[in-house]
Amino acid sequence: MPFHKILLFLIVFPFALGAQDSIPPQNDLKEPVILKNDTLFYFKSSMDNYPLKVRAEEASLRLERLTSTYNPLTDSLWLETGNEFIKIMLNNKFAIITTSRDAENHSTTIEKLAKFRLERLNSTLNQGEELSTKEWAKRIGYFVLSLIILVFYIKFINWAFRKIDLRLSKIEQKFLRKKQNILKYFIPKDTVNIFVFISNVFRIAIIALSLFVYAPFMFSFFPWAENVVNLFYGYIAKPVKYIFYGFIDFIPSLFFIVIIAFFARYIVRVINDIANDVDKERFEIKNFHKDWAKPTGKIFGIFIYALALILIFPYLPGSGSSAFQGVSIFIGAIISFGSTSAIANIIAGIVITYMRPFQIGDRVLIDNIMGDVIEKTILVTRIRTTKKEDVTIPNAKILVGTIINYSNENHKPIILHTTITLGYDLPWETANTLLLQAADKTSLLEKEPAPFVLQTSLDDYYVSYELNAYTLESKKMPAIYSEMHKNILIVFNEAGVEILSPSYVAARDGSLTTVPSQLKPEDKSPLDKIVDHLTGQNQKVTIKTSNKEQHD
Repeated sequence: MPFHKILLFLIVFPFALGAQDSIPPQNDLKEPVILKNDTLFYFKSSMDNYPLKVRAEEASLRLERLTSTYNPLTDSLWLETGNEFIKIMLNNKFAIITTSRDAENHSTTIEKLAKFRLERLNSTLNQGEELSTKEWAKRIGYFVLSLIILVFYIKFINWAFRKIDLRLSKIEQKFLRKKQNILKYFIPKDTVNIFVFISNVFRIAIIALSLFVYAPFMFSFFPWAENVVNLFYGYIAKPVKYIFYGFIDFIPSLFFIVIIAFFARYIVRVINDIANDVDKERFEIKNFHKDWAKPTGKIFGIFIYALALILIFPYLPGSGSSAFQGVSIFIGAIISFGSTSAIANIIAGIVITYMRPFQIGDRVLIDNIMGDVIEKTILVTRIRTTKKEDVTIPNAKILVGTIINYSNENHKPIILHTTITLGYDLPWETANTLLLQAADKTSLLEKEPAPFVLQTSLDDYYVSYELNAYTLESKKMPAIYSEMHKNILIVFNEAGVEILSPSYVAARDGSLTTVPSQLKPEDKSPLDKIVDHLTGQNQKVTIKTSNKEQHD
């Protein structure tokens, strides 16, 4: 053999021999998968770039992590079949994978191997603690003892709070009797004893918190109750965690909302201060009436808050969810369809505010209702009539109707007028003179400008005379009209002029006149004479006449 071949053999042979000793056959390699210090099964093949030992260790760590909170009442194990592999799933999380290569190394099918591993994992997770009769009796005794302690604890809490309630009742009685104690006005009037009420709330809260903390300790003596307690706390912990972590995530948005709300409130406060100063004439704006100030401030405030709400809305929790959007659309639809009349009244109220057809205290005639304006709101206007009746009129109805305002800002006199009809046989000069005399006798009518009379129409049987007079007392119109009519009757009766038309003369009852001062017993109608005879009025008239003749 040549020398160089011998040298090559001596160099390569030891390495080949060492490699043969370090790599045993594939079927002899295996690594355990461990859970709760118990070997579940063995892996006999590696996966991709993962060595066999690394694969087994990672599977063990993954199982420990996934099963740390395992609860057989809520969690489930199941198989998910793929292409040449089957996964063992814990709920929706991957636990163990079984490949076709694993099945070949175990000389079985992949389905049987996956089911075997699933059963091993399931039995390990659900195995219970075997207790002897003596151990069961001991644990039951501990449970009964803890229950007795709990009962005595609750009784003690109730006894202590009864003592506290008696003391609080005495304190509250002294508290309410103090005349200078302003805090008593903040106590709800319907509550018999607010301090005792608050004490009972604290008592119930303490008992509930104690049961919440003490219950796991009581049931910890029974292995079967561990999962029930964990399930109970899971139901409570889930919403608490959701709210807590949701609040943590909401903190950045909360700062944004607070900043927007702060600036919106600040701007509205500035606008309200300006409006108050304009209303009280401490600040003047050219061509801007003071009664516009507060409504304008409210309108600007509404727009600013609406803009702030639009900016804040995307940052509210759940604003992007379909449920939140659906509820928002539903509420908006209800408001849109249900507030048509209200929106019409609001718009009419704004228009009336800037039209300024009347002010608070003005005497107005709206929708045939006369009275003084006592309140103006964005929706309605309230009027107090001359009969002291409070009438509420929607602003939309006022806007489409006619408004007569008897008051004015410059306090100028208004003209009151009344019409009478007289026959053509009476000279118009006489009628004018008598009407002006009646106006002169009426108080609250102005002498300057002087009253005047208008002949408003020449009808078939009579002439219409209209007496016009000035007054500054528009709120006393009913009384002025009443006195004016009374004076007209007095003046015309004294002058022997009856306020009748010739059409009435044709239908007289027999009397020659209706003027009391000119009416004599013999001029009365036959019907009035019969009435006077029955009532004895004619005898009184005869006695008065005879007495007058004797006196003469």
